[in-house]
Amino acid sequence: METKVNYALVGAFVLLLGSLLVAGILWLASGGAWQKKYALYQAVLEESVAGLNLNAPVKYNGVDVGKVQAILLDSSNPKNVNLLFAIEQGTPVKEDTLAVLKTQGLTGIAYVELSGGSLASPVLLAKVGARYPVIRSSPSLSARLENVLSSVLAKLDSTSTNLNAILSKDNQAAFHNALADMAIITRTLAARKDSIDTALVDGARTMKNASVASAGLNDLVQRLARSADAVALMGTEVAKTSAGAGQTIGAVGADVQRFGAETLPELQRLLAELSNLSRSLTELTEQTRRNPSGLIFGHPAVVNGPGESGDTP
Repeated sequence: METKVNYALVGAFVLLLGSLLVAGILWLASGGAWQKKYALYQAVLEESVAGLNLNAPVKYNGVDVGKVQAILLDSSNPKNVNLLFAIEQGTPVKEDTLAVLKTQGLTGIAYVELSGGSLASPVLLAKVGARYPVIRSSPSLSARLENVLSSVLAKLDSTSTNLNAILSKDNQAAFHNALADMAIITRTLAARKDSIDTALVDGARTMKNASVASAGLNDLVQRLARSADAVALMGTEVAKTSAGAGQTIGAVGADVQRFGAETLPELQRLLAELSNLSRSLTELTEQTRRNPSGLIFGHPAVVNGPGESGDTP
């Protein structure tokens, strides 16, 4: 007896089993029981994000911690690009964490590298009025190289402009004339080499003599200094002598004043008496010469003349 098979039931069972298998695979692919939870963060890059795609990895010191969820141009400032990251919860994103755009190897595939985050820094939280915490950004290596190259090229352009200005026709003519003058000076110096050598020898001799004279001048200055000290000492002694002489003159002056006040009157009286005595001696000598006997017998009385009486009128 043949067994009857219900193909419709078998088909339904196969479809149900396939659906469950696909759902299980999808569930396992999405994490399943081990599905991770993510927190959203935002970063603003002030450079081009060429090569960065959605779901590009986000790494923290080289470890995958999330992926790029959105890439949007800032409508208020087209130079800025807003990036939205989905980062695993528990990742130590701190206030001093930096987001840098990097490329992987030679392929040019871009990703976001997080770095920093010191132990003392607090955990990054969303500010009041903001939807997501904002991670600070730093220029990428390519951006820094581009800035350096731009600066170097600008300086090269400026240098080239200056060189063109220096090498203008007028300056070239001036350089040509200066080189010609230098050639003339060189030939002149070569022609007068002997006289220049002689002048250098004479100059060296003069410098040597000047050195010797300078040494002698030092000795002379020292002797003058000693003489000046001696003169200063002599001046001090003269000052002391002058002070003593002043005291002596003062004393002599006092004695002279005393002599004039006390002695001169007596001397004048003595001279007057000597004058009277001299006059009396002169009269006596004259009388004795005329009548020597009168010195012994005295002089006779004088007889009154006619009309004279003995009384003295």
